[in-house]
Amino acid sequence: MFFYIYYMCIYTYWEKSMSVSNLHHEREKILVLGAAGKTGYATARELLNRGELVRAFVHGKSDRSNALLAAGAEIFVGDMSDYEDVSKSLTGISKAYFVAPWVPEQLHIAVTFAAAAAKSELSLIVAITQWLAQPQHPSLATRHSFLSDRLFEMLPGIDVVTINTGWFADNFLQPGLLAMAAHLGIFPFPLGEGRTAPVSNEDMGRVAAEALVNPRPYVGKLVRPTGPELMSPKELADALGRAAGRKVRFNNISERLFLKAMCFMGMSVHMQAQVRRYVEEYRRGSFEMGAPNNVVLDMTGKAAEDFESIARRYIKHHASITAPNLGNRLKAIGSFIRLALTSQIDLDKFEKYRDYPLPANPTYSIESTAWIQSHDKQHQGVRPSDNLMHSSA
Repeated sequence: MFFYIYYMCIYTYWEKSMSVSNLHHEREKILVLGAAGKTGYATARELLNRGELVRAFVHGKSDRSNALLAAGAEIFVGDMSDYEDVSKSLTGISKAYFVAPWVPEQLHIAVTFAAAAAKSELSLIVAITQWLAQPQHPSLATRHSFLSDRLFEMLPGIDVVTINTGWFADNFLQPGLLAMAAHLGIFPFPLGEGRTAPVSNEDMGRVAAEALVNPRPYVGKLVRPTGPELMSPKELADALGRAAGRKVRFNNISERLFLKAMCFMGMSVHMQAQVRRYVEEYRRGSFEMGAPNNVVLDMTGKAAEDFESIARRYIKHHASITAPNLGNRLKAIGSFIRLALTSQIDLDKFEKYRDYPLPANPTYSIESTAWIQSHDKQHQGVRPSDNLMHSSA
């Protein structure tokens, strides 16, 4: 009897200890950097919806940070380029989501995070990178993405899941573009005959959240989420039209007008210099590779959103400018006229003035044999870094 009571006491103590241990593991706090951004916010919200504890790193208070706070997140206000801020945010954290903002200091921010991570208890990074990333690309941001990927791979004792993003649906659904579609019936973009399978921010967030919560199947691999359908510019315009309730026609505008449009939209000059390269990749078919696929469905158990459904949500969200009335139509016409009169910026001159480094032989990804081969391999779960570091053409 004594041994039976002793055994039951030991078993009960062990069972309680394991329950507490498992509960602690399941409720481990996850750091989401860039939590007020598009994918960062979607990731943080999805984690909170799943009952996870979240520390949301934001640059300042905003509607999104307030929403995350109300949903139960811990809000950490800091600067991602500040080593002390990043180090403090990593206190008590073993899993983190990283996405760098579209700024000239992109690589500095990645290095800052890596340096702080190396001194922390971090064991997992889920990082957003670029589908186009390779070392000879004419875009500085794309080369920075490639170098950031390599840097994270070298961190000792830290597993990495790389989410290799292509073309977001959000790129086509900016307020100005929605207004032109809804009131003028045009979808103006210099896309040529290029195609893509646009993915929603929300699906990106669900994929990232799954990789953070259940990383084992994805560690050391590239994850390439896409939308469910490879779409031509005309098909995108048709879907926009169905969402807006009117006929929308694709207008393959000139690069000159597109540069004017980016200025008119208030896009930073640095970002303009990068986006013009991505539109060229788009026209050449770079975003058609590896798309569409079932990554979103396989990882989350839910099919990726189709573009028309995403567009309907955006149009509803921006009802103040998309609602069919005379005032909104006149505003859309006025905006288009002002856009045409806007001066464009000499982006080559800007990059030269900023002393942006440029490879001796800049190469678009679709022209790079190494990039093409490595991105075929990624679908077999092979990380492409070795090929890309040894060859670029």
